Amino acid sequence: MSIYKYQVEKSNGEEISLSQYRDNVLLIVNTATKCGFANQFEGLEELHQKYQDQGLRVLGFPSNQFNEQEPVDDDNMEEACKINFGVTFPLFKKIDVKGPNAAPLFKYLTEEQKGLLGSNVKWNFTKFLVDRNGNVVKRFAPKDKPAKIENDIKALL
Repeated sequence: MSIYKYQVEKSNGEEISLSQYRDNVLLIVNTATKCGFANQFEGLEELHQKYQDQGLRVLGFPSNQFNEQEPVDDDNMEEACKINFGVTFPLFKKIDVKGPNAAPLFKYLTEEQKGLLGSNVKWNFTKFLVDRNGNVVKRFAPKDKPAKIENDIKALL
Protein backbone atom coordinates (compact mmCIF):
# COMPACT_ATOMS: atom_id res chain seq x y z
CA MET A 1 0.00 0.00 0.00
CA SER A 2 1.13 3.52 -0.72
CA ILE A 3 -0.24 7.00 -0.97
CA TYR A 4 -0.43 6.68 -4.76
CA LYS A 5 -3.65 4.67 -4.73
CA TYR A 6 -5.66 7.67 -3.49
CA GLN A 7 -7.70 10.09 -5.54
CA VAL A 8 -8.18 13.66 -4.31
CA GLU A 9 -10.27 16.56 -5.52
CA LYS A 10 -8.83 19.88 -6.54
CA SER A 11 -10.67 22.98 -5.37
CA ASN A 12 -12.38 23.19 -8.79
CA GLY A 13 -13.81 19.67 -8.34
CA GLU A 14 -11.41 17.94 -10.73
CA GLU A 15 -10.35 14.54 -9.40
CA ILE A 16 -6.68 13.60 -9.63
CA SER A 17 -4.60 10.64 -8.55
CA LEU A 18 -1.79 11.14 -6.09
CA SER A 19 0.19 8.83 -8.36
CA GLN A 20 1.01 11.94 -10.39
CA TYR A 21 3.33 12.84 -7.49
CA ARG A 22 5.23 9.54 -7.72
CA ASP A 23 8.99 9.93 -7.13
CA ASN A 24 8.47 13.16 -5.18
CA VAL A 25 8.72 13.82 -1.46
CA LEU A 26 5.32 15.00 -0.22
CA LEU A 27 4.44 17.19 2.73
CA ILE A 28 0.68 16.82 3.23
CA VAL A 29 -0.92 19.37 5.56
CA ASN A 30 -4.47 20.03 6.72
CA THR A 31 -4.87 23.79 6.61
CA ALA A 32 -7.20 26.55 7.80
CA THR A 33 -6.93 30.24 6.98
CA LYS A 34 -8.38 31.50 10.30
CA CYS A 35 -6.34 29.21 12.54
CA GLY A 36 -3.78 30.55 15.01
CA PHE A 37 -1.23 28.47 13.10
CA ALA A 38 -2.11 30.08 9.74
CA ASN A 39 1.22 31.92 9.82
CA GLN A 40 2.70 28.49 8.98
CA PHE A 41 1.45 28.99 5.41
CA GLU A 42 4.47 31.25 4.91
CA GLY A 43 6.92 28.63 6.20
CA LEU A 44 5.28 25.93 4.08
CA GLU A 45 5.60 28.19 1.04
CA GLU A 46 9.28 28.78 1.86
CA LEU A 47 9.89 25.01 1.89
CA HIS A 48 7.93 24.67 -1.34
CA GLN A 49 9.99 27.36 -3.08
CA LYS A 50 13.32 26.17 -1.70
CA TYR A 51 12.94 22.45 -2.50
CA GLN A 52 10.42 22.07 -5.32
CA ASP A 53 13.20 21.76 -7.91
CA GLN A 54 14.62 18.86 -5.90
CA GLY A 55 11.27 17.07 -5.79
CA LEU A 56 9.37 18.38 -2.77
CA ARG A 57 5.64 18.85 -3.21
CA VAL A 58 3.64 20.59 -0.47
CA LEU A 59 -0.06 19.68 -0.67
CA GLY A 60 -2.64 21.58 1.37
CA PHE A 61 -5.99 20.12 2.36
CA PRO A 62 -8.28 22.70 3.97
CA SER A 63 -10.57 21.52 6.73
CA ASN A 64 -13.29 23.31 8.66
CA GLN A 65 -13.53 20.72 11.43
CA PHE A 66 -11.71 22.63 14.14
CA ASN A 67 -13.77 25.57 15.46
CA GLU A 68 -14.86 26.38 11.90
CA GLN A 69 -11.50 28.02 11.19
CA GLU A 70 -11.81 27.51 7.45
CA PRO A 71 -14.79 29.62 6.32
CA VAL A 72 -13.41 30.25 2.81
CA ASP A 73 -15.26 28.25 0.15
CA ASP A 74 -13.46 26.01 -2.33
CA ASP A 75 -13.97 28.40 -5.23
CA ASN A 76 -12.01 31.14 -3.46
CA MET A 77 -9.53 29.07 -1.42
CA GLU A 78 -6.46 29.25 -3.67
CA GLU A 79 -6.92 32.96 -4.33
CA ALA A 80 -7.41 33.78 -0.62
CA CYS A 81 -4.29 31.84 0.36
CA LYS A 82 -2.26 33.41 -2.42
CA ILE A 83 -3.32 36.95 -1.48
CA ASN A 84 -3.14 36.54 2.31
CA PHE A 85 -0.17 34.19 2.67
CA GLY A 86 1.66 34.09 -0.68
CA VAL A 87 0.80 30.40 -1.20
CA THR A 88 1.59 28.91 -4.61
CA PHE A 89 1.57 25.21 -3.66
CA PRO A 90 -1.63 23.27 -4.48
CA LEU A 91 -4.65 23.50 -2.22
CA PHE A 92 -7.34 20.89 -2.63
CA LYS A 93 -11.05 20.74 -1.93
CA LYS A 94 -12.09 21.27 1.69
CA ILE A 95 -12.39 17.90 3.42
CA ASP A 96 -12.93 16.19 6.76
CA VAL A 97 -9.66 14.95 8.21
CA LYS A 98 -11.11 13.07 11.18
CA GLY A 99 -14.22 11.22 12.23
CA PRO A 100 -16.60 8.99 10.29
CA ASN A 101 -16.56 11.22 7.20
CA ALA A 102 -12.79 11.63 7.07
CA ALA A 103 -11.38 11.56 3.56
CA PRO A 104 -9.82 8.17 2.71
CA LEU A 105 -6.42 9.83 2.27
CA PHE A 106 -6.45 11.14 5.85
CA LYS A 107 -7.72 7.83 7.22
CA TYR A 108 -4.69 6.22 5.58
CA LEU A 109 -2.24 8.89 6.77
CA THR A 110 -3.41 8.60 10.38
CA GLU A 111 -3.29 4.80 10.30
CA GLU A 112 0.27 4.91 8.99
CA GLN A 113 1.50 7.55 11.44
CA LYS A 114 -0.36 7.79 14.70
CA GLY A 115 -0.10 10.92 16.80
CA LEU A 116 0.84 11.29 20.45
CA LEU A 117 -2.77 10.92 21.54
CA GLY A 118 -3.87 8.32 18.99
CA SER A 119 -4.49 8.37 15.31
CA ASN A 120 -6.99 11.20 14.84
CA VAL A 121 -5.84 14.55 13.53
CA LYS A 122 -6.19 16.78 16.59
CA TRP A 123 -5.94 20.23 14.99
CA ASN A 124 -5.19 22.23 11.87
CA PHE A 125 -1.67 22.13 10.43
CA THR A 126 -0.97 18.50 11.26
CA LYS A 127 1.70 17.52 8.74
CA PHE A 128 2.58 14.17 7.15
CA LEU A 129 5.88 13.55 5.38
CA VAL A 130 5.85 10.99 2.56
CA ASP A 131 8.97 9.56 0.89
CA ARG A 132 9.55 9.15 -2.85
CA ASN A 133 8.09 5.63 -2.71
CA GLY A 134 4.78 6.79 -1.28
CA ASN A 135 5.45 5.67 2.30
CA VAL A 136 4.24 7.87 5.14
CA VAL A 137 7.43 8.25 7.17
CA LYS A 138 6.71 10.91 9.77
CA ARG A 139 3.94 12.95 11.34
CA PHE A 140 4.37 16.42 12.78
CA ALA A 141 2.14 18.18 15.30
CA PRO A 142 0.30 21.40 14.47
CA LYS A 143 2.70 23.39 16.66
CA ASP A 144 5.72 22.06 14.72
CA LYS A 145 6.79 24.92 12.50
CA PRO A 146 7.76 24.13 8.90
CA ALA A 147 11.40 25.09 9.57
CA LYS A 148 11.58 22.22 12.10
CA ILE A 149 10.71 19.77 9.30
CA GLU A 150 13.38 20.97 6.88
CA ASN A 151 16.11 18.51 7.92
CA ASP A 152 13.70 15.57 7.59
CA ILE A 153 12.75 16.78 4.11
CA LYS A 154 16.39 17.21 3.08
CA ALA A 155 17.15 13.66 4.24
CA LEU A 156 14.46 12.30 1.90
CA LEU A 157 15.42 14.44 -1.08
